Amino acid sequence: MTGLRYVYAVCRPFGAPLQVQLTGVAGDPPRTLTHHGLVAVVSHVPERDFAEEPLRRHLEDLDWLTETARAHQGVIDALTTVTTPLPLRLGTVFHDDSGVRIMMEAREEDFRRTLDRLEGRVEWGVKVYAESEPQESVRPAQKPASGRDYLRQRRMQTRSHEEMWQKAEAFSTRLHEVLSAFAEDSRMHPPQNPALSKATGRNVLNAAYLVPRANSEEFVELVDRTKGELPGMRIELTGPWAAYSFAGETT
Repeated sequence: MTGLRYVYAVCRPFGAPLQVQLTGVAGDPPRTLTHHGLVAVVSHVPERDFAEEPLRRHLEDLDWLTETARAHQGVIDALTTVTTPLPLRLGTVFHDDSGVRIMMEAREEDFRRTLDRLEGRVEWGVKVYAESEPQESVRPAQKPASGRDYLRQRRMQTRSHEEMWQKAEAFSTRLHEVLSAFAEDSRMHPPQNPALSKATGRNVLNAAYLVPRANSEEFVELVDRTKGELPGMRIELTGPWAAYSFAGETT
């Protein structure tokens, strides 16, 4: 099959086969390409969509981007069950197998060092959301009798909200310290944009933690124990994932 080469990840050789029914980006099944004892997982993609110019346009198309990201993640998830992959950035494309091998050779030392560090480890994501106070708690108990009463009630509402956000920040900081002490490494990400995530509440913690696979159950229990500790806080745990946040820039 002709076309460009889409690269999902680099890893060490693995014995278990990938799922037979697994398809990658643009519907093509992924295959392995070996070079100097490292394996790139690749598939064929059409030039009409993945050459430099059309790819740039597609990356601004949310529907196309969502479908491509889902297929990309499906391959990474399948790899994570059989090996420790080093995921490459979405849309990493080369002209042919030779181009992939040249890239692997140029980054060989970095790949080996990072794979050694990530071996047997997975990424867990933790997000904390501070829910808005119920409307009843911020609604005035009675209609203000004067302008002065109105201003006083507004000040009380503002103070109440400020105290709530301060408690949320302190809670998330404390949680991050506890989880970071357990994990081998951690990364803080910017708060999620609610317009994109559709999540309710204010995102006060968005972090990733690198955890040995063997210790994952203990990590999950550690997160679960904090749920309900502070009313109004919602904790979301996702994973285990391939260690995207700890892979570095590997394009």
